[in-house]
Amino acid sequence: MKAEAIAKKIKLVCLDVDGVLTDGSIIISGQGELFKQFYVRDGLGIKFLQDCGIQVAICTGRQSDIVIERAKELGITLLMQGQKDKREGLAEICRKAGVSPEETAYMGDDIPDLCLFPLVALSCAPSDASVVALKKARWVSRFPGGHGAVRELAEFILKSQGRFEEAVMKRLNTEL
Repeated sequence: MKAEAIAKKIKLVCLDVDGVLTDGSIIISGQGELFKQFYVRDGLGIKFLQDCGIQVAICTGRQSDIVIERAKELGITLLMQGQKDKREGLAEICRKAGVSPEETAYMGDDIPDLCLFPLVALSCAPSDASVVALKKARWVSRFPGGHGAVRELAEFILKSQGRFEEAVMKRLNTEL
């Protein structure tokens, strides 16, 4: 089945953080503070999905207060951090969201994400993902992690569902 046909059925988009919502850089100061940089256009893509009733979740192996803050800012309540086995995190997210993995898209960029690729309907990767993730993903963004990959995924799903213009109108009251 083509990615466009699968995207028509997506009700939940689950995202990794490092390498997907960020460029994968982790900055730690001498005091141990962690800094992450997020891309505003990816955030707008997340809001477009939410405006059309598509839930957005985060499932990440690391633990970070910064991710909690970014999730709050974006209205993401389905957040699983510190997931050594992301399958458990995805199962809990799907349970809370009331959707099945067959209605879920997941974007990951590296080997720890591969366990979820066969479980979801639409496995996705940013353009700069690891070679193995690029080979295993059903859909690959033209953009790297932290620089538009999530936005492109959001637009791809909404366009496949015929809802992108609706999302822009709801959020920005602007016609394309």
